[in-house]
Amino acid sequence: MNIRDYLDEKRKKRQYEQLNQDKYIQLFEREDKELETLMTYYECALMEIETKFKVMNAEFELTREYSPIETIKARLKTIDSLVAKSHLYNVKPTFEDIEDKIEDVAGIRVICGFPEDIYLVADCFLQHDDITLIDCKDYIKNPKPNGYRSLHLIVSVPIFLEHEKRDMKVEVQLRTIAMDFWASLEHKLKYKKELPADINDRLVEELLECATTSADLDMRMQNIRRQITGETSHIDDAVDLQQWM
Repeated sequence: MNIRDYLDEKRKKRQYEQLNQDKYIQLFEREDKELETLMTYYECALMEIETKFKVMNAEFELTREYSPIETIKARLKTIDSLVAKSHLYNVKPTFEDIEDKIEDVAGIRVICGFPEDIYLVADCFLQHDDITLIDCKDYIKNPKPNGYRSLHLIVSVPIFLEHEKRDMKVEVQLRTIAMDFWASLEHKLKYKKELPADINDRLVEELLECATTSADLDMRMQNIRRQITGETSHIDDAVDLQQWM
């Protein structure tokens, strides 16, 4: 392929991607009130989930020497991010398909002190009788190839509206402080700029090594905590979260 053909192919690909993304933009502009309503529903679901974790945190502080929950962060996807992900997953330009296929429009990130705390918090959270676990991805036991570690739960929670009860999906991510620190920096560096292939490959390897070092630090600190408190694991690290599905 000569350079002219290559550039022409790249131009056509960009035009195709832009046309696809325009479908969602046109939907959102045409049905702006429905979009506002849907995003409000997601915001209400976030409030429901965030409140549950805050109540759990208050009880942990009351009944334990420390709370396994360090911080709780809630976020809604921006419209730009929603458009990009809808295009990426080839979602039909309808609100029904977007709601069905995009599972992380609403997200909660819970930061814990130690790896075993993550499973304790997740197990307690899933015991709420109005929470339904839809999917679970354990990137702690099975890290992503780049070294990313976190526990991802896709859950459904009911919100109570004026005339109906509606189930909404929320993604819950549970990480340690070290996992969150690594993931935040990796995300910033990854999207910083285009890098030559040799430099990119070297940095990928170095980031993977940093992830391994970070995971080792998590386990060492957890073992130190156990020696100080004289406790063994307060929950089986191998807890099968699939039991809640």
